Amino acid sequence: MWLTMTHTLLRNLFGAKATRRHPQVARPPLEGSRGELVNDIEACTLCGVCAAKCPSRCIEVDKGEGLWIQDPYACVACGVCSELCPAGSLRHRGEYRPPAEVKSTLQLQGRARREKHSP
Repeated sequence: MWLTMTHTLLRNLFGAKATRRHPQVARPPLEGSRGELVNDIEACTLCGVCAAKCPSRCIEVDKGEGLWIQDPYACVACGVCSELCPAGSLRHRGEYRPPAEVKSTLQLQGRARREKHSP
């Protein structure tokens, strides 16, 4: 038993590290990972399909104000929004957001759409 413990102790002290100093030493993203959601707001029509279909409800669309709002901490990177976006403005960039000290939402200003009312 002591021989096994000594071997394990020496391996842990002098062997390769089991962890890395993240974020200073970042691991490359896994192949096929979706990563952070990105919206090309110039191409976005603010139709609201992404907000309606998002299973984690992390997207809000305000057509009147022209705002596209996302809570990146609630996003589960499932890809439903980017697959269903009729304008093709949503995509996952393959890398995840860097760590942040303060939780915040992402707000993008697009073109406001005013509803036309008939007299």
